[in-house]
Amino acid sequence: MNELIEDTCIICGELKTEGIHIVSEFICDACESEMVHTEVQEDKYHFFIHQLRQIWVQKNA
Repeated sequence: MNELIEDTCIICGELKTEGIHIVSEFICDACESEMVHTEVQEDKYHFFIHQLRQIWVQKNA
C-alpha cells in the first residue's frame, strides 16, 4: 500500500501531503508557490521571513 503521509506546513500550519522539507521543517506546495511569487514590497513577504526563521531557531536551539 502507498499511504500518503501528512506533514504540518511551517507557513500555513495546515496538514498537507505535497511539499518540500527544509532541514526538519515542511513547506507545502501552495505556500512554496506563494512565497516565490511574493514581491519584497508586499506585507506577506515579511510574514514568510518570520516563519522561515523558525527553521534556523529550531535548528540552533
